[in-house]
Amino acid sequence: MLPLAHAPAWIVASVLLVAAVLYVSLAPLNVPADLPTHFDKLEHAAAYVFLAVWFTGLVARPRYWLVAVTLVVFGLMIEFLQATMPFGRQGDPWDVLANVTGIGIGLGLARWVTGGWALKVETWRSRS
Repeated sequence: MLPLAHAPAWIVASVLLVAAVLYVSLAPLNVPADLPTHFDKLEHAAAYVFLAVWFTGLVARPRYWLVAVTLVVFGLMIEFLQATMPFGRQGDPWDVLANVTGIGIGLGLARWVTGGWALKVETWRSRS
């Protein structure tokens, strides 16, 4: 983790973020009928872009690979759990592909734009 002054707060926020994604991914499914077909793939990709950007903001660049691997395993775990649960969810390999695509986009953003954002936020906040 980067040398963050408010590391405990970032950790709590990260745990809550992961818990929220896990809950949304495993809660009983109630899909509105008016959503376009395969809209959920866009949702998967967007969620994993956000997760990748979030976690690459908290770790040094040499650890980005660990963020990527952890998020891929997290996404696979969720798909496996969805495939085994009886609440209207089902595992989908296309969801895994959307997750991995989102992770790749998030890592690209981190590499060129957003990497280390938490340290920048803390520096900015300490000046105000």
